[in-house]
Amino acid sequence: MAETQNTQNHAQQQEQDINQLLKVRREKLAALQEAGRDPFRITRYEVTHHSMEIKDHFQQLEGQTVSVAGRIMQKRVMGKASFCNVQDLQGNIQSYVARDSVGEEPYADFKKFDVGDIVGIKGEVFKTKTGEISIHASEITLLSKSLQILPEKFHGLTNTDIRYRQRYTDLIMNQDVKETFIKRSRIISAIRRYLDGEGFMEVETPMLVPNAGGAAARPFETHFNALDEDVKLRISLELYLKRLIVGGMERVYEIGRVFRNEGLDTRHNPEFTLMELYQAYTDYNGMMDLTENMFRYVAQEVCGTTLIPYGEEMIDLGRPFERITMLDAVKKYAGVDFDEIPDTEAARKIADEKGVHYEQRHAKGDILNLFFEEFAEEHLVQPTFVMDHPVEVSPLTKRKPDKPDYVERFELFIYGREMCNAYSELNDPIDQRERFRAQEAALAAGDEEANTTDEDFMNALEIGMPPTGGIGYGIDRLVMLLTNSPAIRDVLLFPTMKSIEK
Repeated sequence: MAETQNTQNHAQQQEQDINQLLKVRREKLAALQEAGRDPFRITRYEVTHHSMEIKDHFQQLEGQTVSVAGRIMQKRVMGKASFCNVQDLQGNIQSYVARDSVGEEPYADFKKFDVGDIVGIKGEVFKTKTGEISIHASEITLLSKSLQILPEKFHGLTNTDIRYRQRYTDLIMNQDVKETFIKRSRIISAIRRYLDGEGFMEVETPMLVPNAGGAAARPFETHFNALDEDVKLRISLELYLKRLIVGGMERVYEIGRVFRNEGLDTRHNPEFTLMELYQAYTDYNGMMDLTENMFRYVAQEVCGTTLIPYGEEMIDLGRPFERITMLDAVKKYAGVDFDEIPDTEAARKIADEKGVHYEQRHAKGDILNLFFEEFAEEHLVQPTFVMDHPVEVSPLTKRKPDKPDYVERFELFIYGREMCNAYSELNDPIDQRERFRAQEAALAAGDEEANTTDEDFMNALEIGMPPTGGIGYGIDRLVMLLTNSPAIRDVLLFPTMKSIEK
């Protein structure tokens, strides 16, 4: 009981201390404003260099005057001369601030600056006696007053929930987090460079759609007031990009947000970034080659290597990716040959024997896919193309001519996770309509993720779509891989979070 009381007393005292510090910061701001030196009235500051640029080019810049701007992260006041550490986009740099160099009144102001304040510093580049590259300040300007206290002041920013909710603070306190998102930007740029070099055109398609198709997912729904119509947020980019293939735009891609009304876990966020591309006059074999080359190119460009550490594994994107059919993967890892299983009834029987849960609506092909997920996925650590899925789980994919119960589709697996999904696209409008009917039957049977018939897309197919290969993959999962991030929230600047109750 006494220990609990002590803990409560400590928490109350800490809160009082923080409130007092916050009060002092506001008083400092009020004093500046009263003296006509309101930092929030400053509209610009001329930055000539960043921290790492100065450190990397010290020999050329030594003795030169530079201007930097950033946030004070450390401050050591020592009488007539002080040091502060300023953090900018690239990193940190130390500044030596002396009264005789900046002037008596500016130095007095500087001593009142707080950790978290944003300042501009102008001065000469030099190296201290301890060998640290620094700036000898001749001018220091308060550009923005921080009225809050950075987490490091007391306990650091380690609470993941707060980190995700206050990403701005996370970026300030954790340099590795900032580097992850810089790398994310470079990954997307590298994808664009690769596809542009292969003759693809980047396009944009609607986010608000009357029919959300192209994937197995529940959509978000909203109401469009101007038209007095219910619409959905897209779950995929596929059906509009295929319309463009019909229109003669032979190589198109889009990198855009999609929205799926599903749960949250380490690999799923309801809004995420998808890359989809479509190429006329090729098939899923061409898409496998393109995918392998693209992943290898992006890794080399962004990481400088194709040997990527992830978790406890070393992923080799440099060697040829393995290729295996779903049938062979299930045979290898579950010991079941679905070629020997004649029908759905027999598939259900073997599922019961193996403890694989299925639903009444599931046919033989669905159960094969469940076996793959249950027994094979986790073993696919190094890059592996899993090919030739059952038609039941692939409503938009062209059938294999020699095996019509299966389709020309592959998924790329790395570290036991699906990284990419690709098809030889179905361009037979009669077959496509039958597949949509099967999807609508599944929807009526309780499958909330099934597609419905998109009549305008059907009209496009009837006009005629050439043989086409298509790929889709989540940018976020690729970023997770190339930054060795365990959870999707670590690579989303602002992940979806449950609101905090007031």
